[in-house]
Amino acid sequence: MTSAQHGPAGSQEPSGARVRSVRRLTSRKHREEEGQFLAEGRQAVREALTHGDVIAVWVDRDLADRHHVLVAQAEAAGVPVYAVGSHLIAGLSDTVTPQGILAQVATPAASLDDVLSAAPRLVLVCAQIRDPGNLGAVVRVADAFGADAVVCTKGSVEWTNPKVVRASVGSVFHLPLVTGLALADVADRLRAAGLQILAADGGGDDLQDYVTRGLLTRPTAWVMGNEAWGLPEEDAALADAVVGVPIWGQAESLNLATAAAVCLWTTASAQRIQD
Repeated sequence: MTSAQHGPAGSQEPSGARVRSVRRLTSRKHREEEGQFLAEGRQAVREALTHGDVIAVWVDRDLADRHHVLVAQAEAAGVPVYAVGSHLIAGLSDTVTPQGILAQVATPAASLDDVLSAAPRLVLVCAQIRDPGNLGAVVRVADAFGADAVVCTKGSVEWTNPKVVRASVGSVFHLPLVTGLALADVADRLRAAGLQILAADGGGDDLQDYVTRGLLTRPTAWVMGNEAWGLPEEDAALADAVVGVPIWGQAESLNLATAAAVCLWTTASAQRIQD
């Protein structure tokens, strides 16, 4: 029989209690109680092992040969590897076709105090973003353009949701993610720390005008609203200005991740040119 049938060398047989514990992480309630979450797929597991605090790696024993590099990386780091049946992996996965490997990860503790102590220059604030795919996409965008942190206000989907982790393509392990704060409190504290607060909305001031006038070189926090209804007036009023991406073609609007990408790239570029 092959090693894949038995599981990779060095893999362990999990106890029933450990299996029950990891199964609990498919529930938001238990992720919050345990302070752990699951990262599924090769890319997410690789980034978790490189940048996160991995408690264990779970691999489908029938697909273990396919993941031998990640298994070896986990074992070299002293992380337990559990080779289990495909039925258990399928039960832990929220995808139609699981890749056969997951990391059980300790949820990092990130606070706004930690973010502010590092004198951030670019922060993304997600105001009640509830679609996990959208949140994961904007976290990936923030990571790509060098944001110092992502802040998710009350009412947003939890970032440890498996769909968020997967949509971020590993970016949840690269920058601080702060959750559970009211937008008014976030705006006040970021402003007190010297950041300008810009709310993204299609009907706002022209983003290109901000570039021309050199207004994006300052430390900046962008507030992005819910994908369905945007930013309510009372939330937009918390910002120093409302700014929109100019649309020169016939498209009615931009989706959330695209708007975030344009705003963050434009700001990061202006800040780096100044440097």
